[in-house]
Amino acid sequence: MAVRNNFLRALSSQTFDQLKPRLHARKFPLGDTLFRRGDTIANVYFLNSGGISLVSELAGGHMVESAMIGSDSVVAGGAALDDGEAVYKAIVQVTGEGLVLDIAAARQMANDSEEFRRAIMGHEQMILAQAQQSAACNATHNLHERLARWLLRVRDATQSDSFELTQEFIAEMLGVGRSSVSLVAHALQEAGLINYSRGRIIIKNIEALRDSACECYETIKSNYDRLLQSSHKM
Repeated sequence: MAVRNNFLRALSSQTFDQLKPRLHARKFPLGDTLFRRGDTIANVYFLNSGGISLVSELAGGHMVESAMIGSDSVVAGGAALDDGEAVYKAIVQVTGEGLVLDIAAARQMANDSEEFRRAIMGHEQMILAQAQQSAACNATHNLHERLARWLLRVRDATQSDSFELTQEFIAEMLGVGRSSVSLVAHALQEAGLINYSRGRIIIKNIEALRDSACECYETIKSNYDRLLQSSHKM
């Protein structure tokens, strides 16, 4: 069983060996909805590739992204610690594959393993911090900075410099109009930071994109890095 998920890789061999027989492989196609707000969560998800957006749905069907999860974390981990009712919608933003753990097994693991329980709590705190930072970013920074920050986060979550993303989807995640995203994406392309064609984005100049992003990118990234370092010390 190939495992490229940082949450799972940080577990001790003893804990992972307990977990391994309960994990099942799954593909995550673009646009797939894992659960909606108010749903009873049935599974916990560990991506090896691809990316999941955690979004808040507004009246009229509009959505705004709160956080993005890839191979660096876990989706719906908190359901192993509470009643399992979703407080956001989870949709696949970048096609990928990974492993699934049913919620009964996840709760049993959280009950039996302090290491697993503490890891879940750490990642849930980090996801909350990402959501809070994203909210502050959306309220404070201009779209050029926000789009650069968001693309960098997609890169970190998916561990890839190339991914399929439509302007409509990006606009939804950032809570802006498609025309605004088109203008800023064109400016980033003209500056040589990205290449964007037929719904595929390729990051061409990572350092320049970091310079264009607001401070929120480094804040979110440093939170993930600290969490990963502390996990490996457990």
